[in-house]
Amino acid sequence: MANQVFINLPVKDLKKSMDFFTKLGFSFNMQFTDDTAACMVISETIYSMLLTHDKFREFSSTDIADTSKVREVLTCLSVDSKEEVNAITERAIQAGAVEEREAKDYGFMYYRSFADLDGHVWEMMWMDPAAENGADVPADATMDSHS
Repeated sequence: MANQVFINLPVKDLKKSMDFFTKLGFSFNMQFTDDTAACMVISETIYSMLLTHDKFREFSSTDIADTSKVREVLTCLSVDSKEEVNAITERAIQAGAVEEREAKDYGFMYYRSFADLDGHVWEMMWMDPAAENGADVPADATMDSHS
C-alpha cells in the first residue's frame, strides 16, 4: 500500500469549513466524518482531517495556534495548470478566504496562496513538467531572480 498523508487542522466551525472546501472542489470521505471531524480528500493518498478544536485537543497537548498571529504550516498542493491555480484561488476568495500573497510566476513554477476561514495558509502551485522531470531550468528562471 502506498504511504498516505493526513494533515490535521483545527477548525472553529466544522460545517462552515466543509462548505468552504466543497466550494473549492474537494470532497469528503463520509466514512471518517462526523460532528467533530471531517476527512477531506485531496488525492488518493492525501487527506486533510478538519477537526473541531475539542477534537484537535485530543491529539495535541499544546495550545492551538492563533493563526492571526503565527503561521503553524503552509500547505502547498500542486495542480495541472496555471489556470487551475487561478480558478481554485479565486473560488477560495469568493468563498471567504483572504489572498495571502500576490501571485508569483517564476516561468517554470507559478503559485498563489490564500488563508482559509481559520487562517490556515494553502498554496496552489503549478510546475512545468519539464522542470519536475529534472530538465535544466534557465538561469534567469530561478526563484531568487524573480522574488
